[in-house]
Amino acid sequence: LRIVSGIWPTDIRCVVLITFDVDGASGSINRNPDAVNMPSLLSMGEYGPNVAMPRILDLLGNYDIKSTFFVPGFIAENNQYLMKDIIDNGHEIAHHGYMHEPPATLDPAEELEVLKKGISILKLVTGEPPLGYRSPSWELSGKSLGYLASMGFTYDSSLMGDDAPYYLNNSYGSILELPIHWVLDDAPYFSYSPGIQRTGPMKGPEEVYGSWKAEFEGLYRYGRSFHLTMHPHIIGRPGRLLMLERLINHIRTFPDVVFMRAIDVANMWNETHP
Repeated sequence: LRIVSGIWPTDIRCVVLITFDVDGASGSINRNPDAVNMPSLLSMGEYGPNVAMPRILDLLGNYDIKSTFFVPGFIAENNQYLMKDIIDNGHEIAHHGYMHEPPATLDPAEELEVLKKGISILKLVTGEPPLGYRSPSWELSGKSLGYLASMGFTYDSSLMGDDAPYYLNNSYGSILELPIHWVLDDAPYFSYSPGIQRTGPMKGPEEVYGSWKAEFEGLYRYGRSFHLTMHPHIIGRPGRLLMLERLINHIRTFPDVVFMRAIDVANMWNETHP
């Protein structure tokens, strides 16, 4: 069965986005302020920027894959050498709150302040304002899209209404959505953090590989986008990282597949779907 929707330029059948949310310990601290007094919990998050990220950058470099890293401002300002490494390797850094605050948990003034703070920090650290945004925990507020459009963001990556890019219109203009889904997120499968009451049973890499492989093959058949969201402190464990490499090698056996940064997908879509 061959089903192709023809939404991409003629030489592309499926776009692959390998993206990372570099949360570090910010998510744990936001969920439970007492986490600052829990060294074990903090160390699990800090494993991401300190240990996993160099391995991830090496893996991406080995396959010449350019990625997008969504970074909370708190992580960016405390890991400036890492931010430089990301940029120097040709990757994109995008907005992910300050202390991993889901917009739905903030009042409008707080949400706006977090957006502005994150923009300021990322611009200071990278030299450019971020063009992309992903809401922490994928929980936007009713005002988020308007704020993003009014502040000049090119795309959002927080919603699940499609499996290819789509436009969202609001009173401030239009913004492109690069949709995601929990089935292509490492956290539901692997996350285990008793200190913040996340105690679901962990899955093994083989089971997750099977799920992600099946999802890619389905999206490839329909000619859509395969948008993977991972967290360095989660996917960066050695056995899981080998699984990710195996998945990349599987994807590379399919013709007319391109690996792209989120901003490049957004720019391509805007050019071909004005």
